[in-house]
Amino acid sequence: MPLLFKLVIVGLLLVIIFNLGRALVMMLKEGDNARPMSHYLGRRVGLSAMIIILLLIAMAAGWITPNPRPY
Repeated sequence: MPLLFKLVIVGLLLVIIFNLGRALVMMLKEGDNARPMSHYLGRRVGLSAMIIILLLIAMAAGWITPNPRPY
């Protein structure tokens, strides 16, 4: 389960980076027929919130453990 969880987190991070790139393209693209940049940025914020919630659930379930000594 921990490996699958880590793969899901990495996949979500890649989707977040993709949405950030799409927002950049929409910002630079001329024309009114495309989706607005805020659509992709909103999706990025939603996925970031989902990652934080998943990390909290995984810590509560014991799938991952925080680093006890950060240095």
